[in-house]
Parts: sequence; structure tokens; C-alpha cells
Amino acid sequence: KQHGGLSLPNLERLGLGRLAAIDGLDSQIPVIGGYGRMAERSPGKDSITGHWELAGLVLADPFQTFAEGFPPELVAGFGEIAGMQPLGNVSANGLSILKTFGPEHLRTGRPILYTSVDSVFQIAAHEEVIPLPQLYELCSKARRLVDPYRIGRVIARPFTGNLQEGFRRSVHRKDFAMPPTATTLLDLLADAVIPVVGVGKVEDLFAGRGLNCSQRTHDNEDGMASILKLWDEMENGLLLANLIDFDMVYGHRNDVPGFARAIEDFDGWLPELFARMRPGDLLMISADHGCDPTTAGSDHTREYVPILAFEPQMCEAVDLGTRTTFADAGATLAEFFGLGRLKAGRSFLSSLDLQSPE
Repeated sequence: KQHGGLSLPNLERLGLGRLAAIDGLDSQIPVIGGYGRMAERSPGKDSITGHWELAGLVLADPFQTFAEGFPPELVAGFGEIAGMQPLGNVSANGLSILKTFGPEHLRTGRPILYTSVDSVFQIAAHEEVIPLPQLYELCSKARRLVDPYRIGRVIARPFTGNLQEGFRRSVHRKDFAMPPTATTLLDLLADAVIPVVGVGKVEDLFAGRGLNCSQRTHDNEDGMASILKLWDEMENGLLLANLIDFDMVYGHRNDVPGFARAIEDFDGWLPELFARMRPGDLLMISADHGCDPTTAGSDHTREYVPILAFEPQMCEAVDLGTRTTFADAGATLAEFFGLGRLKAGRSFLSSLDLQSPE
């Protein structure tokens, strides 16, 4: 409503309008494909937790967060591997942290350490002060340092700019994630020698495990272009993509018009993907957590996520209902590829009346 209604004809045809009352979407039009919603069973609402659960790994305990900053012994240990004590050690958003500590960082060369409401150990540095290879190496060492604290991600946050024009994040962010703590769908695919290709930050979220190759992206447009290119190149396997702008650019910044434009752009791009799909291909659209731009604050939101499933020969609507875990998506794909069962999740493949690609 803040945007004045959405125009999403393709997502509407996939059933999105039947999942919630969305201004501009008609819940009565004919739908092709399966539509439903999924609840997150793992504690937490961060990207790693969500992606792992989508891949069939449900966490019993949340990653640890540090709203008041990291404990002194951890900061001291980081100072030893960095060769100097860091600036910051506060919970803050990435834009304010550069305004607050950027000038002193330029003067002293000390890295900026900060966190957020998520389980992240973030290290910001100007690219001309701490070059990218040096920053990435520092983050790799920090990854080993923080493992006992059960921190989900160490994130390299390089930035550019100057005192006169201001600072801005660069596109060279890199995540160093904790590896999955149990078997995921990606592991089963790797064991079966079925290719897995990641787009966006997927490689970072799974610590590279189970992926044959990965394409990093700068934004949604780059991500959608990469999906089409890789789809054309793949004969079989799983292409797993994360479009980053909904979260990083619009959701966290409460940019309702920007979020609306982004989802309308995604909807307008979908026919290009549909045109490339062959009988037997399966498309699933979902999310790893909520990031509602209309909710006060910059945090992720813990809420139902949509699950939309489509195969070119489908011509009827299939109500998948409310699923009790994101892992149902992973379980469905495991059955689709003819793999063994995952520990969590209940497949809805039979509801779609599809055959395995084998």
C-alpha cells in the first residue's frame, strides 16, 4: 500500500496473490504451478540459517550474537592477528560505521570491527589502507579465531572514498562462513556427482561445500543475467541463486519504493527464464528469511516465506499449504534428483505430479 500497489503478472500466475493480501495482485486469477508458504523451524533469521534450512539442515541452536560488542578476549585475539587493536567493536549498520570510524581508520590504519543483530564479525577497511588480499587473509585468520564463539560469518567490508566526498562500500565484500554442521542437499548432490552451480553469495553461505562452481554478482541485474547465462550452459544439475538487493539494498534500508521496483523488475525478467525452461525442468522461488522494508528498524523479519514451484508442462494450480519448515524445499529437490532422504523436511514432489529428471 505504501507503494500504491504492485504489478506482478508472472508471480501472480505462479500463485503469489493467493498467499497474502497484496495490493495490485488478484487472488482469483487462474494459477499454474504449486504455491504455498513455509515457516522457519530453526532459531534465528539470518542468511546462513535460512539457506541451510532450505537445503535440509535445521539448526537446534542459534548462532551467537553480540549486541554489546565482542568480548575483550576475542577482540584482543583479533588485535594480535591484525598487528594492531581494531577500532569500533560496536553493533551498528555499515553506513554509520564508516562515518564514525572512517576518518580515524585513514589516519591510523587500524581495521574497523563491528557487528549487527546477526551473527557476524565484520571487518571494514579502506581498499587503499588495507588492500583486498591483505583484508581477505585477515578475515580468513579471523574465521578460525571466532569458531569457538559460534559466529556464523566473518565478513570483509572493504570501502572507498575520502573525507571530502564521503565513504562508500565497495563491491568487493567477501563472506567467510562457518561450514554446514551436518549433511545438506548440496552434499547429497555432490556425492551423486550431480553439478551444483551457485549464483550470488551462495558459495559464501555454504563455505563453498557441495558447489562445483560459483558466480559472484554485484546486484540483482547482474544476478539475473548470470542465471540466464549459466542456465544455457548447464545440461543438468541444480542452479542455486540468491538475489542480494531485496535484502542488502532495500530491505535493511526500509526503502519501500526501491523494494517494489526490484520485485517488479524480477517479475518482468521471469519470462526470459520461462522461455529457456525445458519439459522436466523445475523452478522453485522462495526466500531465506524476511526483510520487510515496511517494518520499523533495519533487522531481518521472521515470517513465512513463499514457495512457488513451476514446471513447463504444469497447467493446474497446486495448493502446497503451510509448510512447517523451509527444509521441505530441500526434501522436494532431493526426491526430484533421485537422492536419499535428508534428515529434515517433507517432500511435496508428489503433489506437483512431476517425474524425476532421471
